[in-house]
Amino acid sequence: MSVGVGDQAPSFTLPSTGGNPVSLSEFLGRPVVLVFYPGDDTPVCTKQLNSYNDDLAQFDALDAQVLAISAQNIDSHEKFAGKHGFKFPLLADTDKTVAAAYGTLGPIGFPRRSVFIIDSHGVIRYAHRAIAGLTFRPVGELIDVLLTLPH
Repeated sequence: MSVGVGDQAPSFTLPSTGGNPVSLSEFLGRPVVLVFYPGDDTPVCTKQLNSYNDDLAQFDALDAQVLAISAQNIDSHEKFAGKHGFKFPLLADTDKTVAAAYGTLGPIGFPRRSVFIIDSHGVIRYAHRAIAGLTFRPVGELIDVLLTLPH
């Protein structure tokens, strides 16, 4: 049974780019845009994360923290983040425990592109799990959801 809108977001602590582990609980009191992506330096993932990075000011204006999670290790994440200049953390879920907790793994354990918006109280307010990861949720759609959250 995977989590959905209205559920408490599963907590986690994962290794992150920048050298310090990141815990979801650090962001209580502000919204989080939690992005699960299949892989570093793949075409759609690169386009998706670059679009979020390019429009980071829109997320910042709403005090929303973007966190991106995939199963690659920190070395891979550091190279990917360095190459593209991402200003939000990339988290390494190498054993896919967090992906499983959020129900983002496909039938054979392949991670599906997914986005969750978690409110300032740690409750999931938006959940999108892609069946085929060829597209991603646009910034405007995510901002619209963030604007509906109580401040």
